Amino acid sequence: MKVAVAGAAGAFGVKHLNALKNINGVEVVSVVGRTTESIEALAKERGIEHYTTDLDESLSHTDVEAVILSTPTQMHADQSRKCMMAGKHVMCEIPMSDNIEDARSLVDLQKETGVVGMVGHVRRFNPSHQYVHNKIISKEFKIQQLDVQTYFFRRTNINALGNPRSWTDHLLWHHACHTVDLFIYQTGEVPTEVFGMQGPIHPDLGIAMDMTIGLKSPSGALCTLSLSFNNDGPLGTFFRYIGDTATYIARYDDLVDGRENPIDLSNVAASSNGIELIDREFFSAIREKREPNSSFAQGLAAMEVLHQIEQKLNS
Repeated sequence: MKVAVAGAAGAFGVKHLNALKNINGVEVVSVVGRTTESIEALAKERGIEHYTTDLDESLSHTDVEAVILSTPTQMHADQSRKCMMAGKHVMCEIPMSDNIEDARSLVDLQKETGVVGMVGHVRRFNPSHQYVHNKIISKEFKIQQLDVQTYFFRRTNINALGNPRSWTDHLLWHHACHTVDLFIYQTGEVPTEVFGMQGPIHPDLGIAMDMTIGLKSPSGALCTLSLSFNNDGPLGTFFRYIGDTATYIARYDDLVDGRENPIDLSNVAASSNGIELIDREFFSAIREKREPNSSFAQGLAAMEVLHQIEQKLNS
């Protein structure tokens, strides 16, 4: 299967390229980047024949069957539409959009075109969260509270590699999206109560640098989420599952119990890399002609919740 990767020279584009090397029967035939210099250098380094700064050019190649979008948030909805209207399967990094209207339109367009449309909710695929999900499905564990901290130090506009960004990240529509979707996925319920509070708006970046979000599911499970771009300390997202039979602490692809005893995840999935597991699901769904885990349709519930929170923040 021949695939194009847009945003290939960025931090997560590189992660997808590395993951795709481990998946049999998948070949990257085109990469799209922001500048000719950066994407040409990447293509030559990786031995990829076609490179461009124009997604439309990449989509015009008839041998491209699927596209992975690892581009700025503000481009996701428009680029996903272009891919689907060109008859290409698309896996878009989260969020699928930065507003609810675009998210709804993507779900409708996927149904209309019939291609696979998927959003990269990596927390569904990290072995740590898969382990907990399996416990929930087998009724060995029920969430009472999910406590999450998402902390970065981004007082200047840099990406995960420490390089300057061409766009501005967002605590609500990007980073909170991870946790809201995970809470819905793990509880199997859409929250019926939500609230949000945010700190001052950064004078240059134009975004809130600190935020607190609370969710409650119909059955009473709670989610508390603290987010900050002001944290000068350990960076990343840390999840504490408090349940009726156990406590688990997830740090990306690693998992410990409440007393920091490591939990063996070696038999949970085909890989220990959440990005690779997303990509494996994407291509499996295409081959099997089925809806993938984390389809646009499945991701819409989280977007509806973010929309509710945004309305509360703006009021």
